[in-house]
Amino acid sequence: MAGGIGSRFWPYSRNSKPKQFLDVLGTGRTLLQMTYDRFSKIAPDSFFYVVTNKNYLDLVKDQLPGIPENQILTEPLRRNTATCVAYATYKISKNDPDAKVIVTPSDHLIVQEEKFHEKIKLALMGCEKNDRLITIGIRPNRPETGYGYIQYYSEPGNHVKKVKTFTEKPSLKLAKTFLESGDFVWNSGMFVWKAKSAINAFEKYMSEVAEVFEEGLAYYNTDEEESFIKKAYSLVKNNSIDYGIMEKSDEVYVVLGDFGWSDLGSWLSLHENSKKDKANNVVEANAILYDTQNSFVKVDSKKLVVIQGLDNYLVNESDNVLLICKLDAEKQFRTFVNDAKNKGEDFV
Repeated sequence: MAGGIGSRFWPYSRNSKPKQFLDVLGTGRTLLQMTYDRFSKIAPDSFFYVVTNKNYLDLVKDQLPGIPENQILTEPLRRNTATCVAYATYKISKNDPDAKVIVTPSDHLIVQEEKFHEKIKLALMGCEKNDRLITIGIRPNRPETGYGYIQYYSEPGNHVKKVKTFTEKPSLKLAKTFLESGDFVWNSGMFVWKAKSAINAFEKYMSEVAEVFEEGLAYYNTDEEESFIKKAYSLVKNNSIDYGIMEKSDEVYVVLGDFGWSDLGSWLSLHENSKKDKANNVVEANAILYDTQNSFVKVDSKKLVVIQGLDNYLVNESDNVLLICKLDAEKQFRTFVNDAKNKGEDFV
C-alpha cells in the first residue's frame, strides 16, 4: 500500500512526493524500496503488487523498475485501505484463486528482518485454516497513544492467537492499563490471508464493496481495467480495512511480533529511530546548537543553522517551507497542512 500522502511528515513529505518515496532514514533507499527489499528475499517480482495513487505511477516505476507495470495498481481517488485491499485482492484472485496475500504498508521500519520473515511464515501457515484473517501484532514497549491495540486470547504454545478486541488510539491511562495487562499488542496494519478468505469477508461485512470489485473480474488485466476502476472508486465509500472487516469478523487471529518495528508515522517516531547526539538531538544539517536537546533539526546543508535554547522542537526547511514546532505536535499537523494549503498549493 503506497498511496498515502504522509501529512505528519510535512513539509518534507509533500503531495507531489510523499514520505514512502523519500529516503527518510538516510540509507540510500526510500521507504518503498526498503519494503520491496524486505520482501524480495522471500518472493520474486512477479508476486509484488503495489497500490498507489495515479499521480505516483511514475515514482513507483522509477523506484521499483523490476515490478511489471500491470502490477502497479493506480487509484483515481483516495478511498482508504478497505478499497485499496479490495482492488488488489480481487485482481490477484483473478490471476490465482488459491493465492495467499500479504498486505503491508510501504512506509514502515523493520530492523530485524530474519525475525520478521519467521513471523510472516507463521502467519502464512496459520491462514490456511478455515477463513482466518491474520494480523501481525507488535509487542508494546511503552504506553503509546498513537497506535491501535489488539487484545488476544492467551493460548500458551499456540503461535496464532484468536483476537478478542480492537481498540483505536486509547488515552494514556488506558494505554498504560493495556501495557500492564500483557495481552495487548499494537496493530501494525500488516495482514496475511488467503485471497478467498478476504473475499468471503468482503462479501459478508462490506457487501457493497464486494459487489463493485467482483464486477471487475471481467475487466482486470484488460484495456478496460482503468476505466472500470474510475467508475468503481466513485461508487465506494472511504473506509478502513480495520473498521470495515477486522473489527467485525469472528475469524481474526494475530501473530505476535518483536522485530524492531516502527510505523515511522511522524517526526517524533523518526527521531526515536534515528542516530542522536549526546543531547538527544537528531541533526541533519550544518548546525551549531546551544542549550538545545531532544530536538530534530533537518535543513539543507548549504545553509548554516544556529539554534539556542530549544527543547523538544522540530526545525525543518524543505523547499519553500520552514517549519518550527514542538516535536510531539503531530496532532496539529492536519491544521498546519490545511492552513498552508490556504496559502497556496505550492506549500503542500
